[in-house]
Amino acid sequence: MTGPLAGRAVLVTRPEHQAGPLVQAIRMAGGEAVAFPALAIEAIPATELAGPLVQLAGADIVIFVSPNAAQFGMPVIGALPAGCVVFAVGPGTARALQARGVAAITPDGQDSEALLALSALQQVAGKRVVIVRGVGGRPLLADTLASRGASVRLLECYRRVCPAADAAPLLARWRAGGIDAVTVTSAETLANLATLLGEGGRDLLAATPLFVPHEKIADAARRFGMTQVIATAGGDAGLVEGLINWFRKPA
Repeated sequence: MTGPLAGRAVLVTRPEHQAGPLVQAIRMAGGEAVAFPALAIEAIPATELAGPLVQLAGADIVIFVSPNAAQFGMPVIGALPAGCVVFAVGPGTARALQARGVAAITPDGQDSEALLALSALQQVAGKRVVIVRGVGGRPLLADTLASRGASVRLLECYRRVCPAADAAPLLARWRAGGIDAVTVTSAETLANLATLLGEGGRDLLAATPLFVPHEKIADAARRFGMTQVIATAGGDAGLVEGLINWFRKPA
């Protein structure tokens, strides 16, 4: 295999249903993608969402915080309220909504801070806002919009869990020098990965370059004890570009 990542094996820890594009991008760059999901996504049963769905009916603004929010939220929502304005945190979320026939406003950035900076969300006093997200998501978006006078409700349509996985084959390969880099896309994924690897894998993880698509995740990784943390541009393309740039550096 040729390409800028030829001879490099990269651990991909995305949820199984979301890993495909990153795996393919690494392979297209000549690398080997080693899939080991360290996060799983579970849908909240529709029967538990009856209350939040009632709140949605009168919403002026609906915000989807992630591609998972689009994937798991839209099937239970069905049709969004007529006249509501839809926002998406990041272009990946906007694409996931577009695939379901929903046009959304999104900032150039990848996070809630970028969304909150949009002029359209500065004057929201008296507006009814529904945020579609996972259980236990960041409070920043809801708290900030509430401080601006909006009435904010949450529609939490999925939960993140640590999957059951046997790390023994991965650890054997890693100890033999078969993992050159690790990618994670959330602090929760990193914590789950450390749990799945166990005590025997902590030193391997700490000694391997860790690539993350946001500086906030990088800060969390450093607090976790990681020493080689590389914050890249957002999305899969940013991760792959960061990997390529790292491995092109002179030894």
